[in-house]
Amino acid sequence: MKTFVYRHICRWKLAKRLAMLFVTAMLFGSGIWAQSDSLEYYLGLGAQSNPGLQAAFAEAQAALQRTLQAGALEDPKLEMGFFLPNMMLVEGRQAAEFKLMQMFPWFGLRGAARTEAQHSARMSYELFRAACDDLRLAISTGWFGLCRLKANLRYNTEQRDLLLRLEALALRRMEAPAGGSGGGSAMAPRAMEGASTAGAMGAASASGAMGGMNGMGGSSVATPPQKMQTTSAMPSMDEPAGAGMSNVLNIRMELAETNFAIESIESEIAAEMAAFNALLNRPPNSEIALPDSISPNLFLWNEAEMPAIIQRQNPMLAMLNEEAEMYRAKERMDKLMGMPMLGVGLQYMLINRLPAANNMDMEGSATDNSMNGKDMLMPMISVSIPIYRGKYKAKTLEDRYMRQAAIARLEETANLLSAELSRLKHKLADASRRINLYQQQSSLAATACKLAEQNFASGNGSLAETIQAQRRLLDYKLKAVEAIADHNIIVANINKLLSSDETE
Repeated sequence: MKTFVYRHICRWKLAKRLAMLFVTAMLFGSGIWAQSDSLEYYLGLGAQSNPGLQAAFAEAQAALQRTLQAGALEDPKLEMGFFLPNMMLVEGRQAAEFKLMQMFPWFGLRGAARTEAQHSARMSYELFRAACDDLRLAISTGWFGLCRLKANLRYNTEQRDLLLRLEALALRRMEAPAGGSGGGSAMAPRAMEGASTAGAMGAASASGAMGGMNGMGGSSVATPPQKMQTTSAMPSMDEPAGAGMSNVLNIRMELAETNFAIESIESEIAAEMAAFNALLNRPPNSEIALPDSISPNLFLWNEAEMPAIIQRQNPMLAMLNEEAEMYRAKERMDKLMGMPMLGVGLQYMLINRLPAANNMDMEGSATDNSMNGKDMLMPMISVSIPIYRGKYKAKTLEDRYMRQAAIARLEETANLLSAELSRLKHKLADASRRINLYQQQSSLAATACKLAEQNFASGNGSLAETIQAQRRLLDYKLKAVEAIADHNIIVANINKLLSSDETE
């Protein structure tokens, strides 16, 4: 029976080693065949090089090694003594004495210690699993955040290019004469353009603190002198005096705000890249390949099975359950430690032979003693007497209370995970609705923006309507990307609760 139990424990230890190596190899190899701009590639890099995950794995391995130490017998105790002047005995002279003693714990104590160590090792293993899930979530969150920022930067760059085209169009409309032109009239648009350029520089420096639509209805610059508004130099398409200048200045204020937004996004990207590279244990300025666009990860919500999957697979619940079992085994072990310990040993006495002259009886006559110079071997038995019972009772009560605390924390964690699952369900549904809404709104806003740009180019629309349409399109695009990033981050949080790395 003991042999069977020992073999079973050895098989469990080997299975745990193989399980940890399999999980680690799965994480390590997840990025080998993935593309360099995919999330799986960076998950593999993080599993290979993240210091926190390596520390958790080393701690799990150390806890596994402690199971080999638990329940082992105490080292035997050897005592040796030598008599410098030999001790005179009746049968000879004692030269040395050797004692060897081996203590044995009470029956069942070693098994309880092994059980306690096994549950402790399983706790460390579950903490390693939790560290894996935390790392996956952190990398996924940082990855989708960088993808959102990249899309934000791209859309703002497109906005800037569109504003530059509108500026060029507004300048052409200012220079286009409505009728015949003379030598003096051709100089007026150029002078007006120079004045607007100088004014735009001052307005752009303060545009970061005010909205792009403030003052869209009228000109922010005083009307040029009357001598510049000749009939041949008036803007075309029946624009009022100074309207062309106002359009250019408004466009340049929008450009200044867009450039400010681009600089802010680039700075935020640099900070997020440094944080992301820290998860991969790489230099902060290491290059990160990002895809051009992201799509929502499909997730099939199973209301009936997900609570059971969390109860079965979540590492925090498994760790608290193992902690409760560990204190149960420790309570039994501390109770058995209050029982006596048995010791078995040998005592060996080295006795030298007495000379014949000294081998005399009490009457002074020589005797023939067969025990003269014969070494002595004596078996010994020792028993520890645990008479101070208070400390042993306190230990068992301490273990009992700790087990009750672990069970209470297990129930509390299960309730919190259930509430978190409900919250993530709501957020996932809301993110899906926002994705559908903003994608539809982006499509409609793109059409409206194109029509507004065409109307402005043909002279039938105002600049305020065109910029408003552009702002609305940019806003919907950004909100759509943010909704997709939020959706994927929520899916990563759900997979963390389920302790699963699958995105169905």
